[in-house]
This record gives sequence, structure tokens and C-alpha cells, in this order.
Amino acid sequence: MKEETGYYVLKKQAVPEVLLKVLEAKKLIDTGKCKTVNEAAERLGISRSSFYKYKDDIYEFHDSLQGTTLTLNLQVDDELGVLSDVLKIISKCGANILTIHQAIPYNGVAALSVGIQVLPTTSDIAAMLAKLDQAPRVHKVQIIGRSTEV
Repeated sequence: MKEETGYYVLKKQAVPEVLLKVLEAKKLIDTGKCKTVNEAAERLGISRSSFYKYKDDIYEFHDSLQGTTLTLNLQVDDELGVLSDVLKIISKCGANILTIHQAIPYNGVAALSVGIQVLPTTSDIAAMLAKLDQAPRVHKVQIIGRSTEV
């Protein structure tokens, strides 16, 4: 049985310090202020294992993602119609699909990367991610990139 994934919005003071440090470590690496996970973890006083354990589970919340481009990474079964199902969920949310890349499947599972643009008419992104995560034949969903248009 697939584990249900939920999304929550918490005030900063309710988030454990280690998660905030993982978020800060991700920023240090993304901005080039730290070259390695080890360097960022040492600077912030967390273990590398804490970083790797939580890095895919914490993101900053922004009141409006409008004008943002998100890159999603999904692990999906290599079966007829799975890509179509994923794209329908994104489309029903009202996001603009910019790019699609599916790697050659390995052991019946394909890595899928989808770039989407959040528009003024796009509905709740967290709800879309939850729907994707709960979709049959989808094993993993994560945001691997985010950029804001200028």
C-alpha cells in the first residue's frame, strides 16, 4: 500500500531547528556559497545524514508562486498511459507545461522531469503535488528546481 503524503503549512517557530538548517544548507549550496554538502552541513552544525534525510521534504513557502517555473521529478511505472495521466493532473491544475523529459526506463520505472509555469489561473500547487503523489503508478514526486521570472 502506498504511503499517503500530506502537505502542511507551519509557522517558522514550529519547525524543528534541524529542518531549518537543512533548508539553509540547500540555499548555501544553490547559491554557491558552499561547494559541497559536507561544507554546508559543517558550517550549520548538522550531520550530512540529516541533510540527506530531509533535503527533499522541506521548501520555503511563498504566498504566491505566480510567475514561477517549477521543475518536477517523478518516478513512474513504465506503462501505457502513465505520462498522459500525469500531464492531465498538471493541466487540470491550470499550470502551463513547458518541458517534458522521460528517461529510458530501468527495471520498469522511468524518471520523468516536467517543467511547469505557474500562471495567475493556476490552482493550488500543493494540491496538485498531492494528486500526483497519490496517482496510481506514480512512486515519487518532488520539486527539484524553482525559478522566478523577472
